[in-house]
Amino acid sequence: MTETEISLERKLKILADAAKYDVACTSSGSSRRGKKGYLGNTVSAGICHTFSSDGRCVSLLKILFSNDCIFDCKYCPSRVANERERATFTPEEICKLVVEFYRRNYIEGLFLSSAVVKSPAYTMERMYETIYMLRNMYHFNGYIHVKAIPGAPDDIIYALGFLVDRMSVNLELPTAEGLKRLAPNKKPKNLIRPIQQIQRGIQTQRVALGKNSRMERAKGNQYLSNSIFNEKNVSGIHGKSVVSLMEDVQKDETNIENNKDNLPDKDFLPSNFLQNIGKRTQSRFVPAGQSTQMIIGASGESDFHLLSLTQQLYQQYDMKRVFYSAYVPLNDDPELPAIGTAPPLLREHRLYQADWLLRYYGFQADELLSSDRPNFNTFVDPKCDWALRHLEYFPVDINQASYEQLLRVPGIGNKSAGRIVRARRQATLDFEDIKKMGVVLKRAVYFITCRGKMKYHTPIEEDFITRQLIGTNQKDNWKIEHPTTYRQLSLFDDFNLT
Repeated sequence: MTETEISLERKLKILADAAKYDVACTSSGSSRRGKKGYLGNTVSAGICHTFSSDGRCVSLLKILFSNDCIFDCKYCPSRVANERERATFTPEEICKLVVEFYRRNYIEGLFLSSAVVKSPAYTMERMYETIYMLRNMYHFNGYIHVKAIPGAPDDIIYALGFLVDRMSVNLELPTAEGLKRLAPNKKPKNLIRPIQQIQRGIQTQRVALGKNSRMERAKGNQYLSNSIFNEKNVSGIHGKSVVSLMEDVQKDETNIENNKDNLPDKDFLPSNFLQNIGKRTQSRFVPAGQSTQMIIGASGESDFHLLSLTQQLYQQYDMKRVFYSAYVPLNDDPELPAIGTAPPLLREHRLYQADWLLRYYGFQADELLSSDRPNFNTFVDPKCDWALRHLEYFPVDINQASYEQLLRVPGIGNKSAGRIVRARRQATLDFEDIKKMGVVLKRAVYFITCRGKMKYHTPIEEDFITRQLIGTNQKDNWKIEHPTTYRQLSLFDDFNLT
């Protein structure tokens, strides 16, 4: 084996391992049919082939362009102060890896992020060169997700947006105070600017195609009056903006750019932006939307703060997803949890469940939590936690409650609520009927009646129901806190790259 082969293999091991801490990728979120003469395609459902070492399912070749960072973020394993092996890909090497791994059916696409090499502009230029070469020289038509580097020139970010399916910018820490202590090179406004740039590009693209400027959401949201995506809720937000939430500074009103009339002047965009949009089937700008990631457990933010920030990100910047990453102590620093401290995996899980309630169940952040009760009870899921604090709404009658009311019952999801609404038009339902429809009775039984009766003579008391639910969830909670570990798949085990 030559030195070049050794170098490439070593680079992959280093930079794939460094990328596993970025969780901002799941299913692709966009569809594109294969083309004659091109490699690959992408489907909105995504395909998972491998598992990272911490158990997360990975559907993409997930790598950093480089881990040679000029910043000194205390929580980051690639911080400049760490003595570790550094590596940087060339654009040709990444293209070669993607094509070879795709041909062997290891991957469906590419997730590319990077440490800040030399400067944000230099890093973004090299990442753009990579993706341009992959699309136009190697004719790769599969899914690509790229992280935008805050501080990079606007025109590079916009140009890259026409080549990729999804872009994201990591907020990383959810408070300005946390950034100041742990990431002194980063400020909230600088992190938000590329998010705004990407949003403006997406909005302009959609309006040019004759669509609403905001991305489509789940159809079920149209039946939920309190959905965070409803036009009245998005356009009439009063309170804190994303930046002010991070900085904890109250504002009188948040201005939301949610329609054609409120779009920024096209002069804000590069002069050739509209020309690059082209046809509906070509030159789409970030068609799968944008996402972000926040680290939890590295600083002292509450669940209420995280969830409020999440809601504002969805409403202000039309985020496709907000991801949470439980902090894994890797660096020895007095400002951070000690090495060996268990990552808050159960808390991460509850935040994802709460995020689901925001997006699909018609909940608002200030309904789920408050300044007086800023954190979830991690022993029960967030919907149960909310129900236990609002027992005045229960029990609800399965045969009379509205779709929106059913969604707020623990153990009843979108599909089962829809099935109940449709089935009760034909007959009166009982507990066995709704169990067959997918209702989780071990949770729902404390909050519902059928034919005017509860299944058991259950007292509607918070302490009693809490004890029962904790006992029910104890096994599942243990599994979350003690995940099965997997060996990270090596893509070099069965072949040489050259």
